[in-house]
Amino acid sequence: MDVKTKRRADVENGDEGEDLVLATLVANGDDISPLVRHAFEMGRPQGLLRQLDFVVKKKEAEIEAMCKTHYEEFILAVDELRGVLVDAEELKSELQSDNFKLQQVGTTLLIKLEELLESYTVKKNVTEAIKMSKNCIKVLELCVKCNNHISEAEFYPALKTVDLLEKSYMENIPAKALQKVIEKKIPSIKSHIEKKVCSQVNEWMVQIRISCKIIGQTAIGRAASVRQRDEEMLERKRKAEGLNNSGVDDQAYNLVVEEDEDSGMKFDLTPLYRACHIHSCLGILQQFHEYYYKNRLLQLSSDLEISSTQPFVESYQTFLAQITGYFIVEDKVLRTAGGLLVAEQVETMWQTALAKITSMLDWQFSHMKSATHLLLVKDYVTLLGSTLRQYGYDISQILDVLDNSRDKYHSLLLEECRKQTDDVLGNDSYEQMVIKKDTDYENNVLSFNLQTSDIMPAFPYVAPFSSMVPDACRIVRSFIKSSVDYLSYSVGSGFFDVVRKYLDKFLIEVLNETLLDTINSANISVSQAMQLAANITVLERACDFFLRHAAQQCCIPVRSVEKPQATLTAKVLLKTSRDAAYITLLSLVNTKLDEYMNLIESINWTSEEAKPNGNDYINEVIFYLDSLLSTAQQILPLDAMYKVGTSALEHISNTIVGAFLSDNIKRFNANVVMNINNDLRLLENFADERFHSSGLGEIYKGGSFKSCMIEARQLINLLSSSQPENFMNPVIRERNYYALDYKRVATICDKFKDSADGIFGKDALLNHPDFNHSSLYRLIARCRASSEQIPLHNVGRMCLMLPVLCCCVVLILAQSEELARNWVGLEKQKGTIFAGIDKAASLILNKVKYGSFFEAFSRANGKDTEQCLASVLLINWVPASESVSGNGLNIADIHIVTLEFTKEAWNKLTEEFQGSERTKTMQDRQSVWSCGVCRNKAKQQEQQTQVAEIEEQLEVHLFTATCYSASNNKEE
Repeated sequence: MDVKTKRRADVENGDEGEDLVLATLVANGDDISPLVRHAFEMGRPQGLLRQLDFVVKKKEAEIEAMCKTHYEEFILAVDELRGVLVDAEELKSELQSDNFKLQQVGTTLLIKLEELLESYTVKKNVTEAIKMSKNCIKVLELCVKCNNHISEAEFYPALKTVDLLEKSYMENIPAKALQKVIEKKIPSIKSHIEKKVCSQVNEWMVQIRISCKIIGQTAIGRAASVRQRDEEMLERKRKAEGLNNSGVDDQAYNLVVEEDEDSGMKFDLTPLYRACHIHSCLGILQQFHEYYYKNRLLQLSSDLEISSTQPFVESYQTFLAQITGYFIVEDKVLRTAGGLLVAEQVETMWQTALAKITSMLDWQFSHMKSATHLLLVKDYVTLLGSTLRQYGYDISQILDVLDNSRDKYHSLLLEECRKQTDDVLGNDSYEQMVIKKDTDYENNVLSFNLQTSDIMPAFPYVAPFSSMVPDACRIVRSFIKSSVDYLSYSVGSGFFDVVRKYLDKFLIEVLNETLLDTINSANISVSQAMQLAANITVLERACDFFLRHAAQQCCIPVRSVEKPQATLTAKVLLKTSRDAAYITLLSLVNTKLDEYMNLIESINWTSEEAKPNGNDYINEVIFYLDSLLSTAQQILPLDAMYKVGTSALEHISNTIVGAFLSDNIKRFNANVVMNINNDLRLLENFADERFHSSGLGEIYKGGSFKSCMIEARQLINLLSSSQPENFMNPVIRERNYYALDYKRVATICDKFKDSADGIFGKDALLNHPDFNHSSLYRLIARCRASSEQIPLHNVGRMCLMLPVLCCCVVLILAQSEELARNWVGLEKQKGTIFAGIDKAASLILNKVKYGSFFEAFSRANGKDTEQCLASVLLINWVPASESVSGNGLNIADIHIVTLEFTKEAWNKLTEEFQGSERTKTMQDRQSVWSCGVCRNKAKQQEQQTQVAEIEEQLEVHLFTATCYSASNNKEE
């Protein structure tokens, strides 16, 4: 019980504490809302209400205590109030008395007040009249102001004035007549303003059309400056790349000052903006949009008309600048005129202009005759495209026109370069270029990488080429620059490939063909042909420089074109032209040698005395050969010099043998043989000395110039031999007389016959005690027996065998993938791949020459003689003047013989050389077949062994068949 009482006391004490807190808050006037919110949030509103009741009771107790304290004072206050009421009644009576007196006095004043009110009414009416007058005056002033604005062409203020009249004054004009007049004049005023504004717009259109040319020229000039700056940057980049390739780390820096977009190209669009605003105020803005678009389209159509009174090459800049300026203006109108034009309308105008420009350029480009003019137009067109592309116009169709015209441009450029090349070759002295200063050396040699050594030579320097080479290189470099200039609009990855294609075309169709025409001309001399061959060699080497220069112009890394597969095709064809020049050179040398060697037939062939120093003509021949080889050693490479020497000496050997076979020489004696032997020794000594002094001995260790005269030497040795009959011994013949043909030997020995006054006369025998004339008789008899006609049945058997053997030879050659490059040989060397074929050809064609064998062969194969003759293909080096017929063949010059080579096979082989074929003369044919003379070193030894085996079998079969046939018809 005590515990509960204690708890209740504690609760009451706690409640009392809370009541005190609440009472304190109320007494202080504080906000008790947080306390109320807290009570309701805690779910104890009853306690709060109880506390409030406690506070209220406490306040009532305070009020009651205070009333008890002031009760007496309240009674005294009520007594005072009663006294005040008495005083109020007294005052009321006094007030009524004063009011009566006032009413009596105010009657007069009321009369005066009514008069005052009437005056106020009059005043009000006058004020309203004045106000109406002022409104009319204000309207009239606005009308005057509007007229002044219109007279001063201030149309927008005039419209604002009219708008002010309509909105602020029209409803308040008291004068109806004035209101009607103003309402009638406002539409007229607006119409007048519209006409005036349109007139100003028309004047602006005329003025802006005149300014468009200047605007376009300024914009294109800026584009040209930007392009010039870019080209300078590229040039510095190329130089920097060249320094880096050389191992020097360098960078090129450039300060680029950006110009304001509209600097130097400002034009006033204020009249257009004002017109737009005024038409907007008039509420007819769309009508003005259509008016502007229609008139500008008419102006564009007029600008797109080409002047017929002035050539296009003189008017294209004005024409294109006008179009450029037009669309620059329209672009600014589109961006700044607030919807005067929409993008679709500008695009329509651009497409219209684009169609006209492209068709015009197509026609003009197709009719241009000068590459320079075409390039100038192209440059200006690309500047136009570069300018308008900055303003968002699509120029792809213009670039397509330039792309479609590049073949036309390059064809014109090729023709111009062809004329320049013709002039260079026509004015060339064909003498080695003498360079006296280092600057000339740099301009003519180093600038084209023509130097053979990095060491600066001593001056004066004699170059191995003539002045034609650096001049031609300049033409090629100019061609590359012009080609790059035309193709520079292209930024595709194939830009360099296109330049390389046209460079190849120029080198092949212009430079190479011009060189071939010069080579094949009839008035070329030996020195010219030699210098031309040397020049072509240098030009061939310069092809790598041309390709690197083209890559540098195209900003392509030079290392990417230094790969072997990146070489120019023209380089191979220049090698072909060089070989053709060698062929022409050898032909001219042989022709010149014929002038000296023809004197051999004029000597006394039955001389009774020997000449230990040789005949007179041989000194001239040696002097000419010395001059020829000295010049060749200075100009030509050693391998070319070797070909010249071997060809000349071989030709001399053939001429000597041919002199013995000549029909003009009926007989000769031993003295002539001795004299010619002396001639031959002089030549051999000269050949050996020249071969070793020129350094050829170190290169051709197994060869010599002397071996080229082996046929003449073996013939002289045979005629000087004490046992000539040994020629018929196969072993001795193969060792000592392998170069001689038994038929020729028979013919020559037949002229070396008995005569009363000749070598077989009584006196002659005394002078030649060692000569075995009985052996010579037997040799002549056996040779005669072998040269008789062969029976047809034996010929038939031989004909069945010969094609098989010859085809075996051709098949061996066909194993080499370089067969097409091995058709032409410039010298006849024993031990080469053609050695066996030479002998087989000699055996076959000797029979062709005398007719009987060939006729039998043709009958055995079922064809007539002419067809069989045409079916024998002889690809050899022969002078162009010689006839390709059975009796006109030079047996010593034959290199390849194939049987039954049909016309279809010939056409098949010549298809790939169609572009450079020369078929008018045999020399031209050799130029075709000489494409890329290249020996397959890896297979040469194997092929040589196979050919030697077939040669031996073929020779044995042919010789056995011939002897067998002869033995059946005639005994020795």
